[in-house]
Amino acid sequence: MKTISILKNTVQEYAWGSYTAIAELLGEKSPSAGPQAEFWMGAHPKAPSMVKHDGKWVSLLELIKNNPEDILGMEAAQKFNNTLPYLFKVLAAAKPLSIQAHPDKTQAIKGFEKENRLGIPIDAYNRNYKDDNHKPECICALTHFWALNGFRGVSEILLLMEKICPRYLAEELDDLRNQPDRQGLKNFFTALLTMGPERKKQVIDDALKNARRFSEDDNLFEWIIKLYNEYKADIGIFSPILLNLICLKPGQAMFIQSGALHSYLDGVGIELMANSDNVLRGGLTPKHVDAQELLSVLDFEEKGLNIIASKKRKDFEIIYPTPAEEFVLSVISGNKETACKSPAKRSVEIILCTHGKALISDTDNNIAINLNKGVSVVIPACVKNYTITGKATLYKASVPL
Repeated sequence: MKTISILKNTVQEYAWGSYTAIAELLGEKSPSAGPQAEFWMGAHPKAPSMVKHDGKWVSLLELIKNNPEDILGMEAAQKFNNTLPYLFKVLAAAKPLSIQAHPDKTQAIKGFEKENRLGIPIDAYNRNYKDDNHKPECICALTHFWALNGFRGVSEILLLMEKICPRYLAEELDDLRNQPDRQGLKNFFTALLTMGPERKKQVIDDALKNARRFSEDDNLFEWIIKLYNEYKADIGIFSPILLNLICLKPGQAMFIQSGALHSYLDGVGIELMANSDNVLRGGLTPKHVDAQELLSVLDFEEKGLNIIASKKRKDFEIIYPTPAEEFVLSVISGNKETACKSPAKRSVEIILCTHGKALISDTDNNIAINLNKGVSVVIPACVKNYTITGKATLYKASVPL
């Protein structure tokens, strides 16, 4: 593959997905027949994008295997073992996702090898590790986007828990009060996660009653009620108290590191992550929950919630810097008067148009492709120069070099 190519991508249908957001982005019938949760762009083995090559549709995964340096560039090919290091998505949450975390690289390798030795099929219900990679990720809001990310401070958790469930969690709250550190928080969360069904129902019923009392004072209590209405007797309804609750405005982004407990509650966003599908769940889901495995990867350090400070790269491009080695997310806002020119040094890039119309041109190969809303393209590293003209909003995934 020597030039810019249009991608044909997979839509993942999960129960929490939207019936309208992805369909409308792609210009397809809305509402859709099923809940469309994620739109994948990349080369993950589960659902690699397809590329028109020599007159037929070919997997991007296979093209990279056959031409790693042409597509990835020499530096990225060597660093990431001839694989595309990122997975690019549109995520559309009409219902809350599970509370979850992703392993770090060492944990992913160990867990993947262990489940392989045990003979657990990759697509098995109880499979935790789908690959041997970690999954740091960045989410940028297209609409107002509600989410949870990382544990609150212990003092704040105690204040909120004492307000909502002082009677039936008195012993656990005393223990946390006496040990207000990472280990104390781990012990408290473990007690919630492993609680027996009868006591769990008692605790949740009491918490729900108090949440209704305070829901007009603070929207985190309203979220507890919403989570209960969706998932009933699930200890995950406490997650808005345990975790930082945020509503990203359109254009705002946040980073989720390995080991951070988090959940996306409602909204549409652009998501960029390391090329992995490893998810360890703790609740708010009908899917497999492995409490002990989740506890083994969680980071219980208190963290404030920081929105990524975006930076202007050029007049037409804003980047969202993160600590990730595999990816960088940016947004290009083109106008009709000025051509946006490609970076001097670059690796493989994927671009998605979310608004407007633009034209992307490979100036050396005399190739031009219309970027209309919902259209995505891959630009291999071997393309030396390209320009973008037109009035559009384009999200770009690239490799930091």
